[in-house]
Amino acid sequence: MEVETQDLLMARELPHPPVTRRKILPFKFLITFVLILSVSVIAVTQYFQSISYLLRPLWDTPPTPFTRIPHYYAPNISMPQLCQLHGWGILPSPRRVFDAVLFSNELDILEIRYRELLPYVDRFVILEANATFTGIPKSLSFYENIGRFAFAGSKIVYDMLSIGELDTDHLRQPFNVEAYHRRSLNMLIRRSGIAAGDVLIMADADEIPSPETVQLLKWCDGIPPVMHLEMKNYMYSFEFPVDDNSWRASAHVFTERTLYRHSRQSNLILADSGWHCSFCFRDIKEFIFKMKAYSHADRVKQQSFLNPDRIQKIICNGEDLFDMLPEEYTFRELFKKMGPIPKSASAVHLPSYLIRNADKFKFLLPGGCLRSK
Repeated sequence: MEVETQDLLMARELPHPPVTRRKILPFKFLITFVLILSVSVIAVTQYFQSISYLLRPLWDTPPTPFTRIPHYYAPNISMPQLCQLHGWGILPSPRRVFDAVLFSNELDILEIRYRELLPYVDRFVILEANATFTGIPKSLSFYENIGRFAFAGSKIVYDMLSIGELDTDHLRQPFNVEAYHRRSLNMLIRRSGIAAGDVLIMADADEIPSPETVQLLKWCDGIPPVMHLEMKNYMYSFEFPVDDNSWRASAHVFTERTLYRHSRQSNLILADSGWHCSFCFRDIKEFIFKMKAYSHADRVKQQSFLNPDRIQKIICNGEDLFDMLPEEYTFRELFKKMGPIPKSASAVHLPSYLIRNADKFKFLLPGGCLRSK
């Protein structure tokens, strides 16, 4: 009896088996795991592009470096001497130069381009569409403002492209529409009177070759048949220089096989050949239009990105319109370009027409960041 009593007391003193804890702990861990997984999926989905750009040096390989051709120029140096400095000869008479661009709505930049290059370019070939790369209907800005370009009227070869001819969803994808623009521009170039041996400059409207560059192309014998034109990159205005790495513009000694492209076509690039001023608009509404219109319109992740007050603040601070990280292949360059673009107080070595008309184009110069809405 005494033994049974002791056993009963010991049983009462023993703790209850941790059955409930064994069930609760795994359940808590499961809830925590699901929450972490959900947050991670949402974060990766929403910030995939930023994560991808941040880790780009790990997963992407930089393109083959260009072979840079040194660019020589100083005032009052003869063309024979300039050509000789580049290792080229001098032609007995100048080549014709054709300048071909796709046009959207960059009226101010196009005016600066045409005024700057008018003495040196023989034909300005320009194609304009009635819709954007993303399919948004647009007015024919150049055609409606043709009087503004009357000074170059005798040299302009213009045509309008109807995007209505693209009648399938696949063909209406932005990069396919852009490719259709470029094929159509090829046909217009061939109707412009260009001939073998002429020089064809392929560029976007905001990629402006310098007059010194065009003079070399016009007068020098032995220039490469295809070379890219290295340009200084600017964002929003010439107050915000980004780098010297704009390379897509190119110059071609024309042949029947020459095709208009805006991609890499040669390993040769002529140094310091001009200016690339991206998103250099007078009005906020033009910024909004381009953000929605060009091939990378998917970068507008939120409607708030198009808020005029936000855009104005970003322009004056030199920040990124799409809240994106720099597209770089090394962590060194990536970290170097993070944050706002440093302002420059220099307006030296810019297009001369811009400086002569500084009052008209003050929004493109240091201190002129405020835009009209």
